[in-house]
Amino acid sequence: MLYQAYQFHDDLLAPIRKAARTVNPAIWPLPHDWKRQFGAGLEMIARFELTHTRPDFGIKKVFSGNREVAVREQVALDLPFGNLLHFVKDMDAPQPKVLVVAPLSGHFSTLLTKTVATLLTDHDVYITDWANARDVPVAAGRFGVEDYIAYVIRFLDEIGPGAHVLAVCQPCVQALAAVAVMSEDAHPALPRTMTLMAGPIDPRESPTAVNKLATEKPLSWFERNVTARVPERYRGGGRRVYPGFVQLSAFVAMNSERHRAQHQKLYDHLAAGETSEAQKIKDFYDEYFAVLDLTEEFYIETIDRVFQRAELATGDFTYRGRKVDPGKIRKTALLTVEGGRDDICALGQTSAAHDLCHSLRPHLKRHHLQANVGHYGTFSGKRWEKEIYPVVRNFILAME
Repeated sequence: MLYQAYQFHDDLLAPIRKAARTVNPAIWPLPHDWKRQFGAGLEMIARFELTHTRPDFGIKKVFSGNREVAVREQVALDLPFGNLLHFVKDMDAPQPKVLVVAPLSGHFSTLLTKTVATLLTDHDVYITDWANARDVPVAAGRFGVEDYIAYVIRFLDEIGPGAHVLAVCQPCVQALAAVAVMSEDAHPALPRTMTLMAGPIDPRESPTAVNKLATEKPLSWFERNVTARVPERYRGGGRRVYPGFVQLSAFVAMNSERHRAQHQKLYDHLAAGETSEAQKIKDFYDEYFAVLDLTEEFYIETIDRVFQRAELATGDFTYRGRKVDPGKIRKTALLTVEGGRDDICALGQTSAAHDLCHSLRPHLKRHHLQANVGHYGTFSGKRWEKEIYPVVRNFILAME
């Protein structure tokens, strides 16, 4: 009933939001300041909603190769639970191919738009563009943690030999597992480098509130309280999912004061006619409030295998019935990145990959600790662009 209750509430508010969008205070016989205040209030009401479709990346051009070049999106491989999306640049000069492995944790891959835009200055970029599970028919089957790994391997195979992998947050585990499997199999598309950014390779290190939430309750609690069946009105009707609106609620609750303050700022900017300042906040929340449902099996397996049992760190992780051994990685260079103020994936959780990849020679392993940045600061914002990205770029270039 969880999803049905949410849907009923959303349907109930839809006419109110629609009415707020249609009212035009500009024609009212009121002082100008009052009109702006009423308009600001109506816009806040109209914006009180979540969206369930992927926003546009909106990357139309980038500065690359000493000139501005056009960018277009092209689906390189179309699979039921996600596409391999290629950002094709209007230039002939070859650049290192990078697969960005995006999180599957309640938001669309567009959460990494700024990550991709920065990478595009020097690289040929692809991304895992995950589908909203509520839009995937039940007939498409299941999608669990091992299926995610299979998709990463399939995507790398499609890109071809000599690519590089950059994983952000939660899928650092799957990316490392995929490279370990490919290394053991001597896969021809084995990536040259693997960059793991703020991911829970070993969540037992410096546990955060997120880690504690995932470990303090049994799996049955999560199955009973936070998963639900998709209403029949959607293409994935009948599929059991972990709804994106539940994940978003958890994220907002972690920093509720900050989100409340930001919305107060948004109202103040709108009421004062400060459109450019207001637009920055609106752009962030347009992306933040675009939510994606995860399949129930992926969510439950992630809680169980990644957070509760930390299978990769303990050496118990298996893929398709075989043991996954990062010690088999001998050729793919490793870079780990952590944020000094990360309250989602704390210090030591990502750098744990170095101990697991014990067969790599010292010159193939690097770690970067970025002081004074939180979780999102490791892959978005000024610190990412000015301080972290140069480390990533030079690491990839050194291994070309």
